[in-house]
Amino acid sequence: MDVIFGNLDLWGEALGNTLIVFFAGGVIALIVGTLVGAMRVSPVPIARAVGTAYVTLIRNTPLTLVFFIFVFGYPQLGLPELSKLALGILAIGIYTATYVAEVLRAGISTVPTGQAEAARAIGLPFGQVMTLVVLPQAFRSVVPPMMSVFIALLKNTTVAAGFAIAELAALRAAIYDGHDRPGNPMEVLLWVAVVFVALVMLLSWAQRGLENKWRITR
Repeated sequence: MDVIFGNLDLWGEALGNTLIVFFAGGVIALIVGTLVGAMRVSPVPIARAVGTAYVTLIRNTPLTLVFFIFVFGYPQLGLPELSKLALGILAIGIYTATYVAEVLRAGISTVPTGQAEAARAIGLPFGQVMTLVVLPQAFRSVVPPMMSVFIALLKNTTVAAGFAIAELAALRAAIYDGHDRPGNPMEVLLWVAVVFVALVMLLSWAQRGLENKWRITR
């Protein structure tokens, strides 16, 4: 246990940054993914084309390359300066949004078309049809695959370690470089794995809770 209690400062910073990247990236993924998912089923051809292009381009680009573009490419554009942590959040959020969009698009297809047609018949525009009728039902039907996307997002936070973002995957190097710190690289990696397993179990528990709640509601 010395590898934990002897390095609590590093563990606290690493776990905190991992959770920040996960939650902030997840919020971005949900917002952008919902918008793109709606565009993918929009009756407007241009909106569908933009949504399809976004998903095709970003989803087929390796996450490491997306991080590289944001962390090293963004500062070259002369835009307001952002920390590497913020750039990592943007990278993982925009990348994960493509998977959120595709999961939602599949969920939208499970909503009976008659409901959307009825909403349009009473004069609701496309935006209100989606937000008031279609998306609430679509979200309920895609809880398991959506949680799988967020579990993947959690594990993908380890990519941030390769871009000087102090999260859990970076602990091995941080502790190993500090020669007076207890623990060896293998012990650190094993404990990091334990932490990720615990976090994934929490997400699985949240998934079961949402499924049970919405099953009762239906």
